[in-house]
This record gives sequence, C-alpha cells and structure tokens, in this order.
Amino acid sequence: MIDLSDPENPVVLGKLKIPGFSDYLHPYDERHIIGIGKETEESSWGGVSIDGLKLALFDVSDPEHPKEVDKVVIGERGTDSEALVDHKAFLFDRKRNLLVIPVREVVDDRVYGPWEVWQGAYVFNLTIEDGFTLRGKITHFEGEDKWYWHSPAAVRRSLYMDDVLYTISERCVKMNDLSTLHEINEVELPIDEKTYYPIR
Repeated sequence: MIDLSDPENPVVLGKLKIPGFSDYLHPYDERHIIGIGKETEESSWGGVSIDGLKLALFDVSDPEHPKEVDKVVIGERGTDSEALVDHKAFLFDRKRNLLVIPVREVVDDRVYGPWEVWQGAYVFNLTIEDGFTLRGKITHFEGEDKWYWHSPAAVRRSLYMDDVLYTISERCVKMNDLSTLHEINEVELPIDEKTYYPIR
C-alpha cells in the first residue's frame, strides 16, 4: 500500500508477502480490492515457478496490514486470461455480486505433446462474506477446439443487459440467463476459421 497524497514523496504504508502476484487490481469497495494474476510456488530447486490463474480478494481497511481474505486458482501452469492485460475483459458488478472473466485454461500440461486447452468465461458470485463462489462456466467451443491455443471460439468480452449475460468471441455472441446460466440463444458471426491453427 502506497500513500500518494504527496505525489512528489510517495510513502509505503504496508505490504503483503504471499504466493502469487496480481497483474490487475480492481476496487470492490473502499476497503477491499480484487486482484487477478498468477499463483506461484517454490520449486524443488529453490526457485519460483508460475502456476495457474489466481483471483484474490484483499482487505485493505488497515493500509499498514493488508490481508488476503480469499483466493481461487484456475487451471495448470500456462492458464491465462485477457483480463490480465486488458481491463475491459473484466466484468464486475458489486450490486449483483457478479464477476465474469475470460479464461484460457490449461487442463493438461503434459511435458510431451500438446496441452489440452479449454477456453470460455468463468462466472462467479463474489461477496465479502463468502469470497469467490463459482456459479458456472460458459464456452463457445465445439469439438476439436479444445486443442487450439488461440481459437475464434475464445471468449474475449462479456456484458449483461437486464437479466441476460452476453459472452462474445470472434465466432459468436452467446446469451445466457443471468440467474441460471442456461443458454438462451446465440448469434454466429462471419469469420474465416482457416486463419486459426491448432497446437499439435
């Protein structure tokens, strides 16, 4: 935590040493912050290895003693999210306890042969009391798409209007009921899929 009240003389108020790191921080309220980044662990040779995608909730009500109050780790090493580099891919609404992020999840990080990859959107409930609760996952994948590192079916953005959650990939726009996540409809988008290549 850094005090920037005097921009010419910033002051470190407090720090928190935990496994992992956050690439993007988003305010939950005046006392809490959501972080999205990567989990880490100490390797057998004494170094640090990067693991799956990490979501964390921090309590910063005491700036000198910030705390991590909840976390969830998604996938194996190599798991990624566009929200790490583009905040527009991060959908959060505190009034609805809604958090949606696009995820490229490595579900099999075998040493030899291609990684098996799932791509889609993770939908969470997020509250201070219960932390992160996974409500479900939405994917635009079909068949062999699980082997694509970057597929036209990869969810890039999400938004909601009224009680409908929209997830958007280069292949389609999919509509799901915001309460149940049951699929309502989808609209296919024109795309030349020959420009995408599987990892094999």
